[in-house]
Amino acid sequence: MLDMTDPGHDPIEPVAKRIRAFRDGALVLDTTRALLLFEPRHLPHYWVPREDVRAAGTPAWAHTRDDLPALASYVHLDWDAMDAWFEEDEEVHVHPRNPYHRVDALRSSRHVEVLVDGVVVADSHRPTIVFETYLRPRYYLPKLDVRMELLRAETMTTGCAYKGRASYWSIEIDGKLHRELAWSYAYPHPSVAGIAGLVAFYDEKLEVRVDGRHG
Repeated sequence: MLDMTDPGHDPIEPVAKRIRAFRDGALVLDTTRALLLFEPRHLPHYWVPREDVRAAGTPAWAHTRDDLPALASYVHLDWDAMDAWFEEDEEVHVHPRNPYHRVDALRSSRHVEVLVDGVVVADSHRPTIVFETYLRPRYYLPKLDVRMELLRAETMTTGCAYKGRASYWSIEIDGKLHRELAWSYAYPHPSVAGIAGLVAFYDEKLEVRVDGRHG
C-alpha cells in the first residue's frame, strides 16, 4: 500500500476500470470516471461523479467530503448498502481491491506439518504458499495430505477482496473441538486460482512446522 503520509504521493488516483453497483436488482452506479481514495489506517474506497449515480434515494447511502476539493463533485456510496459491485464484468467482494496490494500463490516442495494438541493433522511436501502484502505466509495443502476425518464443517464463511469467499472447519481431537482453525476457497479469485480446494490453517492458533521448524 502507498504510504499516504509521504507528501510525494497523491491520496487520490483515477480508476481506469468501469465500476458498477447494484441494489435490489437495479443499477445504482455505472461509471468509468471513479477515483480511489487512500487514507492512513483505512481501506481504499471509490468516489464517483454524482451524475453517474442513477437510482432514486441513493443520497441516503452517499457521503461527501468538503476537505478535499478534488472530490467536490464526487460522492462515496456505502459499500454494504449495495448488493453487488463490479470492476468491469468481475464481481468485487468486501471492498475495492488496492492496486498496491499483492497476493502471490506459489507452488512449493517445502515440508509442512500441522499439529493440534500434538496430533498430526496434515503432512505435505506439496503446499501452495500464499504471500500477501503485510500478512504472514499461509500454507495451503491438498486435502489428500490432510486428515479430513478430523475436520468438522462449519457454517461460518468470510470474504476477501483478493481471494474470494472461504468456508471453515473446526478440528476435533480426542473429543475436544478446536473451533474454526482451517479454511478453504472452493472458487477463489482467478489471480490465486491455484489455491482452489486446498486447506489452510491458522498457524498462530496451532502448531505449523515448515521444513522441521516452526512456521
